[in-house]
Amino acid sequence: RTGKWFGWQHAGTRPDVMTLAKGLASGVPIGACVTSGLAKGLFGPGNHGSTFGGNPLACAAALATFDTIVDDSLMDNAVTVGAAIRKGMAEALEGVAGVVDIRGRGLMIGIELDRPCGVLMGRAAEQGLLISVTSERVVRLLPALTFTTADAQTLVGMLAPM
Repeated sequence: RTGKWFGWQHAGTRPDVMTLAKGLASGVPIGACVTSGLAKGLFGPGNHGSTFGGNPLACAAALATFDTIVDDSLMDNAVTVGAAIRKGMAEALEGVAGVVDIRGRGLMIGIELDRPCGVLMGRAAEQGLLISVTSERVVRLLPALTFTTADAQTLVGMLAPM
């Protein structure tokens, strides 16, 4: 969602252990534990059991997910569309009292207000828009990787007036 395969790539670091699940197979239950560095030699064949291990459906779904992300340039799309949303919200909310910050990476976006904003979830839902609020004051937007710039304009047009 951030425009890179993994969030840690933005920081220029590399973890020794990384767990993957949820988005790995577009919602089909699967999980992975990826190791490198010092952790690389901790697991050998047969050392780790898994509820989802060896599931051909889950593995096929994961491969199809990877293919779609690459073939449809969805990471580039996340960067482009996320920037359009942040720019659109910044322009629409410029000078609006109570807006502290508009931030994000790719399609992971936060709009921080100076007050609790949980009431906005209900208002947005009434308009058919699903948003969440974190830390009481941050509207969190996590659009799908397939979101388009036209979708971004619609989102800004619906959310900014709230």
